[in-house]
Amino acid sequence: MSEWMSLDHGRRDEVVLITGISGSGKSVALHALEDAGYFCVDNLPPELLREFIRLEHERYTHRVAVAVDVRTAGSLPHLVPLIEDLRAEGVRIRPIFLDASTDALVRRFSETRRPHPLTSVPGGGDGTRALVEAIELERDLLSGLREISTVIDTSQLRPALLRSWVRSMVGAREASLTLVFESFAFKHGVPLDADYVFDVRVLPNPYYIRELRPLTGRDAPVAAYLEAQPEAVEMLAQIQTFLQRWLPSFEDDQRSYLTVAIGCTGGQHRSVYSVEWLARRFDGRYATLIRHRELDARG
Repeated sequence: MSEWMSLDHGRRDEVVLITGISGSGKSVALHALEDAGYFCVDNLPPELLREFIRLEHERYTHRVAVAVDVRTAGSLPHLVPLIEDLRAEGVRIRPIFLDASTDALVRRFSETRRPHPLTSVPGGGDGTRALVEAIELERDLLSGLREISTVIDTSQLRPALLRSWVRSMVGAREASLTLVFESFAFKHGVPLDADYVFDVRVLPNPYYIRELRPLTGRDAPVAAYLEAQPEAVEMLAQIQTFLQRWLPSFEDDQRSYLTVAIGCTGGQHRSVYSVEWLARRFDGRYATLIRHRELDARG
C-alpha cells in the first residue's frame, strides 16, 4: 500500500489544487471548500506542496485544498510535473483552474482598485505594465497548468454560484471521467471552460410559442414540444453518438473532466433541454454534472 493511502477505510487523500487567473475568484473557491470541511491554505509555494501533503496525511487530514497563483511564478514550471509525480505516488489530486474573460477581469480590478500582481515588475522603464498586458502575460505563464486542470469560466458567475459549482465539482462521485454538461446563451458568450461546443439555435424555438415562453427546457411542456421536432431528435442523437465514439479516447488520455457546452439564443429552452437530455443518457456510464449558466445566474 502506498504511503499516501489514507487510514480512513483505504480512501486516498484528496487534494484540491485551486489555480487560475488573478481576479477569477480563487479566494471565493477556497472559502467554499473551507466551508465544505477542507483544510485550506492560500498561496502555498509549489515547492512546499509535497511536504505539506505529507504533513497533513500524518495529521489524518484527508481533505485538503491549496491555492497557488502567479505570485509564485518562478516555481510554476515545476508544478505540472509535480502533479504528475504525486498522482503516480497515489495522491488523488484535482487541479481546478479558474478563468475569466479579459473584459471581466479588467472590470473586476477596476471595481476593487487592487493592482494585478504582474503590473509591477523589475526592470524596463518605470516597471509598470498595462493591466491587459499583465493579464495576457499571466495567461501565458499559466497555460501549461490550465491544460491539465478542470476549467471553470467565472466571467458571468456571481460568488454564490461559483461556490455552488466548486462544491458540486469536488462532490462528484469518483470516476475515470466526469462529464459536465453546460447550457448557455450565445448572446452572452461561449464559456471559456468548454471542451466541446454544440450550437442548437437551428432547432425550432419554444420562445415563440406564447405558453412556452416563460418556461424552461426543464419543464415538461417544453420537453414535449422539442421531442416532437424531428430536427431536435436527430441532432441530439448525433451529438450522443459523437460523444460515445470519442469519450473512451479522453479516458485513455487520463482526462478527469470534460465540459460539453450546448448553446442557444437565450440559454433558456433548447440548450437547457439538450443538456438535461444528454446528461440522462450518459449518467449511468460516467459521473455527470449539470450546469445551466443563464438559469443558475438568475438565482
